[in-house]
Amino acid sequence: MTATSNGRTVATANLTVVPVAPADIARFVAGPKGGRLGIDDSTPRVTVRPGSDIVVLLADYHPARNEDALTVKSEAFEGPPTIRTGNSDDPGCKCDDGATVYAGDITLRTDVPVGTYPLTVVSHHGQQTSTAQLKVAGAPVRHYQPWLIGGVVVVLAAVGGAVLVRRRRKTTATS
Repeated sequence: MTATSNGRTVATANLTVVPVAPADIARFVAGPKGGRLGIDDSTPRVTVRPGSDIVVLLADYHPARNEDALTVKSEAFEGPPTIRTGNSDDPGCKCDDGATVYAGDITLRTDVPVGTYPLTVVSHHGQQTSTAQLKVAGAPVRHYQPWLIGGVVVVLAAVGGAVLVRRRRKTTATS
């Protein structure tokens, strides 16, 4: 490569163009949050219940530059989760094999029917598609919202307080 100014050569350099390496997916798995995503305990060997929280993990030996997050799609999900590098959801894998790990968590739909569902992720800026399978079976996991539990506690406390006040008034009136 040569740079010129007013017809004079001002700088020269060698430029080597190297094609981007294709994806080399080591693992693309999903399993229960807090579980182990090893070879014997991962997709599709693990069965998860509708409504459960799961972790999705993808490990790539040749990640694309400037691609720190990927979106995973499946009809079993409440919404498409984003898996990221350096995520705290990385389920404690040693990651000493040189692969870049993308991980993230998602909640399965509570109304998803029993079956096997494909998980799809597109990486390398739209150039690589990877798929995995997720088995769903069993009774749905019920999630109770903290505000709902707190609301029930407040209502019960109010009712209990009203009963005590009423008893004291009754005791005071009869004395």
